[in-house]
Amino acid sequence: MHSIRYEKETPGHHVQVDVKFLIFHDANGQKIKRFQYTAIDDATRIRALKIYEKHNQLRSIDFINYVVDKFPFRINTIQTDNGHEFQSKFHWHVQDLGMRHRFIKVGTPQLNGKVERSHLTDKKEFYQLLSYTDDVDLNQNLEQWENFYNFNRPHGSFKGKTPYEILKSKLK
Repeated sequence: MHSIRYEKETPGHHVQVDVKFLIFHDANGQKIKRFQYTAIDDATRIRALKIYEKHNQLRSIDFINYVVDKFPFRINTIQTDNGHEFQSKFHWHVQDLGMRHRFIKVGTPQLNGKVERSHLTDKKEFYQLLSYTDDVDLNQNLEQWENFYNFNRPHGSFKGKTPYEILKSKLK
């Protein structure tokens, strides 16, 4: 069974947010857990990425503030799964910012398919090539990856155009 593919036309109308769980090993072989927060605009695929040591509502609030400042358009709706990091404090904060917060149905990650697919791209094109040294290096590399993804990486769903090129075409 295939899902029906949909596209939102207006940048910012619908933004999917999710957390990718990461595990690295430091120079001593110790396991390091980190969490990549990702926001992706449905219409343009422009993304914002940020790494945190924890995933909870305070980090989610910090991330959504970061996204609002970073995205070059107003956001109407934030869509998340039902994780503990997106519950009441986060929900009310999003609404206080003048946006709607929509939860997907429990057990249906495909409803957040664009952010989930972008995490697969991160795994294949970024994390598999990354050697973890420390958090400063990780964040610098992630920022470079985010910029490459938004401004230089061609997307098959956009016939080889970048998210930024799609944004420019939709704002004309």
